[in-house]
Amino acid sequence: MIAKKKKQQLIAKNRKHDSDTGSSHVQLAILDERIKELSEHLKKHRKDNHSRRGLLELVAKRRKHAKYIERKTKK
Repeated sequence: MIAKKKKQQLIAKNRKHDSDTGSSHVQLAILDERIKELSEHLKKHRKDNHSRRGLLELVAKRRKHAKYIERKTKK
């Protein structure tokens, strides 16, 4: 789980305007951070299959967001 301060820093760093909290770029940054933290957890707890499944779901979500951003920026 991402700490509140760290999440606010990610939002501030990746937002497009002052009130932006949920754009695709912000969501992608948050997903990246969650994946990184979950990967570290799985290095210590190799047999935690429930968390491994959650990691795979997050990776799929990140891939979808990245494709969306790529599709929108090409236009």
